[in-house]
Amino acid sequence: MQNFFLPVFGVTALMFAVAPFVIANAPYESTMLLVQKIFYFHVPAWFVMFTAIFISGVYDAIYLFKGDRRADRIAAAAAELAVIFGLMGLVTGPLWGRKAWGVWWQWDARLTMALLLEVIFIGYLLVRKYGGPGSEKLSAAMAVFGMLNVPFVYISVNIWRTVHPRTSVVPTLGPGMFGAFWFSVCAFMLLFVLLMALRVRFEHQRAKLDDLYLAEET
Repeated sequence: MQNFFLPVFGVTALMFAVAPFVIANAPYESTMLLVQKIFYFHVPAWFVMFTAIFISGVYDAIYLFKGDRRADRIAAAAAELAVIFGLMGLVTGPLWGRKAWGVWWQWDARLTMALLLEVIFIGYLLVRKYGGPGSEKLSAAMAVFGMLNVPFVYISVNIWRTVHPRTSVVPTLGPGMFGAFWFSVCAFMLLFVLLMALRVRFEHQRAKLDDLYLAEET
């Protein structure tokens, strides 16, 4: 674990230290100017959220069909990170939207569906903690349901008329913006990998401790 953690931690810390300079040197967008640079935090946060949701959904599906407790622990760790990075997206979005649209929030398709996705995974965590016996399977079903909604959140801006930019924005970024954007995505993804590894290790250690308590009681 230490052989993995220290190099990843070092690279992640370095990338986040360099990121403000990379973003500051990226060209201004022609209409939104400085406020558009929230883009380099907002979109990578959503990328990580969607990645975490897919991990949680896939591993919870494995848990539902095979009863693998290890898969359940990985899914729970990913769900927690999905909520954290989803909250980042929900905070940075209105900050950007206030300048771009003149309002803090618009109930357009993507924003509404993204909010519902965040609520689903908050509900997932609450069910696991307070749902009582069998709550792991109920929350696992919620994670699978949330995962199935991710593609609809992503393509919603292409289906419905919405104030939110379409999915074609990222592929059409200029050279300066393109490099800064993917640098930010890599930094956020590395942070996610780091946090995911720590969180999964914590869950496994807690499960071992629970098994020891059970063995002691019997």
